[in-house]
Amino acid sequence: MGLLAAACGEPPAAGNITTNDAALHQDIVQGQGGAEVTFAAVVVSGPTVYGREQEFWVRTPMGDQLEVDHDIDYAISAPVHPGSQVIVRGQLYLDPGRDGVHCTHQSTSSGCPVPGFVEVGGRLYE
Repeated sequence: MGLLAAACGEPPAAGNITTNDAALHQDIVQGQGGAEVTFAAVVVSGPTVYGREQEFWVRTPMGDQLEVDHDIDYAISAPVHPGSQVIVRGQLYLDPGRDGVHCTHQSTSSGCPVPGFVEVGGRLYE
């Protein structure tokens, strides 16, 4: 049901999320900014809040470091801290020296057509 729900634009239940860390790594290597990604990671710094963005940095099992831009105008702030295990779904962006993921919220828009989330501690923050 998790994959089907994700394909239909609805988030899966927390704890029933399929990640693809290798696909994320390949998207980064191949310069596929704009790709929808779902991956596991560990928070390595943050969070900080800039305006209505909660930002934190994560490291994936493949060793990629990414900034997560979690828009708290659309989503509940995620209670993360260094060492937190998270699963992130959003849209990959590739900026020199600052690759990251945004669109980690349930509300969609022209810039974020697919719902995303941050899962931490068995709960979705979307």
